[in-house]
Amino acid sequence: MIQQQLAEGVLTLSMQRFDKKNALNLAMYRQLSAALQQAVADPAVRVVLLQGNEQCFSSGNDLQDFLSAGELNREHPVVEFLYTVAAFPKPLLAAVAGLAIGIGTTVLLHCDLVYAAPGCRLQLPFTQLGLCPEAASSLLLPQIAGYQRAAQYLLLGEAFSSEQAAAFGLVNEVVPASDLLAYAASKAKTLAALPVEAVLRSKALLKAQQPQIEQVIAAELNDFGKLLHSDACQQRLQAFFSRK
Repeated sequence: MIQQQLAEGVLTLSMQRFDKKNALNLAMYRQLSAALQQAVADPAVRVVLLQGNEQCFSSGNDLQDFLSAGELNREHPVVEFLYTVAAFPKPLLAAVAGLAIGIGTTVLLHCDLVYAAPGCRLQLPFTQLGLCPEAASSLLLPQIAGYQRAAQYLLLGEAFSSEQAAAFGLVNEVVPASDLLAYAASKAKTLAALPVEAVLRSKALLKAQQPQIEQVIAAELNDFGKLLHSDACQQRLQAFFSRK
């Protein structure tokens, strides 16, 4: 469900579960983590590009699959992915079209460059499900968007567009949908052609707050796990499943 293609130093990871709007299940999280970990060790991989297709990036967690995996410990596939993507040392790009919900948005906070099609719907509906932020979004989104805007999206859970995301800095450029994947790939190839050590050291300097990010991920997961078992969350999840 994660297609991998390596060309000209760029490893493209394509989420391909289109019948479920690229909802990430546990197998996909494992595949993404393994691909990123292998990319770290492979000198042929200089840049990674994460994408869906021209219609959908990701509708977020496959909640039923997620809930079947037990406690949110370090071995949980979602938890492993969060730490892996947060610590990924090589350039990570994303091409976003259609939906980017939950993890579909928070993963973008860990990408170095984000390109999006017009009219994308991004949303962080954690409180609406009785949950709290994850993936260090409680730290990173205020840094990018400012506190009040981050509160609007993390507390109210309001959706926002790719145009709005570009205006506050989460998205680098809004690109016509028909050109999106090719455009993002061209940017990835440009990065891959640059001197490797210069790019890696530059990213390391940009990511100097990495230890804090990992601490926030851990704190969020602690609260997330507690809330997941609360009556309010269980009621919200039951209502969500009944609508599907």
